[in-house]
Amino acid sequence: MKSVYTLLSFLLISSLTFAQIPSKALVGYFHNWNTTNAPYIQLDQIDNRYNVINISFATPQAGTDYDMEFTPSQTSQAEFINQIQNLQAQGRKVLISIGGANISIQLDDANEREIFVTSMTDIIETYGFDGIDIDLESSSLVISGGTISIPVDPPIINLISGIEEIMADYFMTHDKKLLLTMAPETAYVQGGQSSYGGFWGSYLPLIDALRDSIDLMMVQLYNSGTMFGIDGNIYSQASADFIVAMTEATIEGFNTDGGFFNGLPEDKIIVALPACMSAAGSGFTDPVLVQDAMLYLKGNGIQPGAYTLFNEGGYPNLGGMMTWSVNWDAVNTCGNSYEFAQNFEFIFGPIVSTEEQHLEELRMYPNPVADVLHLDLGVDLQNSIVEIVGMDGQLVWRDEVEGVNLLEVNVRDFTSGFYFVKVQTLLGTSVLKLVVAR
Repeated sequence: MKSVYTLLSFLLISSLTFAQIPSKALVGYFHNWNTTNAPYIQLDQIDNRYNVINISFATPQAGTDYDMEFTPSQTSQAEFINQIQNLQAQGRKVLISIGGANISIQLDDANEREIFVTSMTDIIETYGFDGIDIDLESSSLVISGGTISIPVDPPIINLISGIEEIMADYFMTHDKKLLLTMAPETAYVQGGQSSYGGFWGSYLPLIDALRDSIDLMMVQLYNSGTMFGIDGNIYSQASADFIVAMTEATIEGFNTDGGFFNGLPEDKIIVALPACMSAAGSGFTDPVLVQDAMLYLKGNGIQPGAYTLFNEGGYPNLGGMMTWSVNWDAVNTCGNSYEFAQNFEFIFGPIVSTEEQHLEELRMYPNPVADVLHLDLGVDLQNSIVEIVGMDGQLVWRDEVEGVNLLEVNVRDFTSGFYFVKVQTLLGTSVLKLVVAR
């Protein structure tokens, strides 16, 4: 009981600044190396339209495929940390990406999982990263049996539990959620429609197990070849149809031999494309085709090709776009400089900082609560949104409120435990900690 009361006192009402993902994210991967054609960029010199930056990559130490390390290649550790802090002060999020092409990460047993957890936690704490990005390719995830909901392969099972442990430890240390993004290739996700085994569909158990913690899912729509859409037809990369079909599949879900994959909410889905022709082996898509596909997906454009959306109204709350990479987008020798960022701005509008603001008059009581929670803003909650989420990030209650200043929430059906109450109004945003206890 002592630990319970310690947590209760730890989580009593107070305001909290989330490491919240931007509502419309422009995600760019950053090369931690220098090349002639896509030179190294100092972190704090990245175009300010990129509000989520994934550092590439943390990789296993030599001789292992589980003991992770990361070292800045073109600047000192102290300066790199300072640059991360500069970006965070601007409201931008900086994540550490694990893996990359031709890098294998495999956690074969509990010991390797714990070394992975310890080494990744050390990297996150040392540099102050806002989150972790899973970008595994090569032979890291391979399916030999089981189903999406019940995997049997130890590397997949151990990676799931390892990520869960990293996130739980981070929450207990920092009192906020560690951001989680994923960037699989199409074969590992939509490819599960063709076959469920080997690397085909191999990300699906990972996505399914961690779906409540995932902030952004950005399947790489390049280096892909052809894939089935959920209409049963085959579509080729570098086309508007491919963007539309592959994106809808991740939202609506699809059948596999390992069971049905339930899609993710549209606001977690990111459309991922190369910044220019040289940034990927294949799959670069003309910016005008990208605009046509994105506007149709968002429900405010005409159908650009043969694929017809199953959801006729489209997906106006799409999470944004991602590119490999900010380094390639910056150069003017492969398309126009920051052409991808400009295209994002055309599709989604100007980037607006999403940093949380504290609402001074806001009260919430009682806390802990057993039956009815009262929220009192002190002024009208006109056009506000109130959400309650669990520690795992799962939304458990939501309401759009108009013209009242006192809101009552029945929590009798809530499981006892810890929650966050997020109140968004025209005056700003606050997140409060809530304990449900009986």
